[in-house]
Amino acid sequence: MTAFPFEIAATEGAARTGVLRTSRGDIRTPAFMPVGTAATVKALTVDQVASTGADIILGNTYHLMLRPTAERVARLGGLHRFMRWDKPILTDSGGFQVMSLSKIAKVTEEAVTFQSHIDGSRHVLTPERSIEIQAGLLGSDIVMQLDECVAWPAEEAKAAHAMRLSARWGARSKAAFGERPTQALFGIQQGSTFEALRRESSERLVEIGFDGYALGGLAVGEGHAAMCEVLDYAPGLLPADRPRYLMGVGKPIDLVEAVARGVDMFDCVLPTRSGRHGQAWTWEGPVNLKNARFAEDDTPLDETIACPASSHYSKAYLHHLVKAEEILGQVLLSWHNIAFFQALTAAMRGAIAEGRFEAFRRDFKARQRT
Repeated sequence: MTAFPFEIAATEGAARTGVLRTSRGDIRTPAFMPVGTAATVKALTVDQVASTGADIILGNTYHLMLRPTAERVARLGGLHRFMRWDKPILTDSGGFQVMSLSKIAKVTEEAVTFQSHIDGSRHVLTPERSIEIQAGLLGSDIVMQLDECVAWPAEEAKAAHAMRLSARWGARSKAAFGERPTQALFGIQQGSTFEALRRESSERLVEIGFDGYALGGLAVGEGHAAMCEVLDYAPGLLPADRPRYLMGVGKPIDLVEAVARGVDMFDCVLPTRSGRHGQAWTWEGPVNLKNARFAEDDTPLDETIACPASSHYSKAYLHHLVKAEEILGQVLLSWHNIAFFQALTAAMRGAIAEGRFEAFRRDFKARQRT
């Protein structure tokens, strides 16, 4: 019995569209989750994020436990109230940021011990502590198990060790999580680019039993082609009746190709990070608004997207804001990019429901420029 029912409405090949029904609202899949690293989707208000059609956002356990601290967020009513977002929130476990951002990290069977990248203070993160922070103090709707994500390229032995440790941590996460009728716990498949390890990871996770399953250890430098090779088999190793979440992905073409292989949920900092650096994502690929050719372009980024940043402002004005380093430029481009990613997932949902996803996929790939 899962906390949140997952209803698949239509499929086309491995691609599927459906609804994950949570206590704070429905999540339409395929779904893209804007990343709210430190209780904010950078440069945007929650009302702007909601206006794009986002059903769920992501919060980062590592950042929030260090600042302002999970205990302070709890005292202030939990993460939803703290940031004024009343829809679902998924929190990551903190493991990835510990490995990538902390000054020093030591991994043992019991825990990962690390120094804060902010002030060098020492912290210990166990599977149980990660669950306490996410489910208890922050109050997230979808909680992720603590895992160890190895860098790419990884030797098979190292990837195997990390995968098996992650599986044991998954069991401890499940025990700590217990039964929570208004929250869900996702396990994380690991194994780098080794099919046998991914298979073993899936078997271990399914035996434990989770409300949903994530594919971890991708988008860490292996490249689009290698990622797709893993996705040719990895989603199919996970239960078909539970949502599948590809962590940290990615570019629009990555989303389309992953959906074609059976993935349901995504998150990535790319839309807002690109927006802060003058880049807009469009149906034809990325556009650099710093480029002089936009200086007198009076057309909007995309008048078909129901977002003021996409349809109400000219490229010439956006070019001016970017060149003048005005904060508004970062706001508008971040807003547009989040709206575009939501339009993309909505288009995929519609295409799958109408049995034309493969045609959509071919057309999208043909139009994209890098």
